[in-house]
Amino acid sequence: MKTLGKKIRLLRHQKGWSQEDVAKRLDISIPAFSKIETGITDINLSRLEQIAVLFEKSVIQLLTFSDSEQDQKFINEMDIINKKLIDRESEVIDLQKKVIELFEELRQTKIMA
Repeated sequence: MKTLGKKIRLLRHQKGWSQEDVAKRLDISIPAFSKIETGITDINLSRLEQIAVLFEKSVIQLLTFSDSEQDQKFINEMDIINKKLIDRESEVIDLQKKVIELFEELRQTKIMA
């Protein structure tokens, strides 16, 4: 059950929710929800269905949610971030070229004066 608790914690973090947020939505105490996430408390089927609905997953998806799915999502997010970084680097290089061109224009103007 500890793996399920980790999955629930991961889903909660993806939603940007606190333990208090989820506990309120499930109508349970924060310590009770914390015990679910840490695997201290076994989850009955009705609570599992409630959690699945909350995170917009089926019970089967919640139980079979694999690390490879999370790894793929992480890789996709990293690809997006990497592309943004490459775009920013290109912008910086273009700006550096413009600064050099302006410096050369200024230098030429001073030479002619």
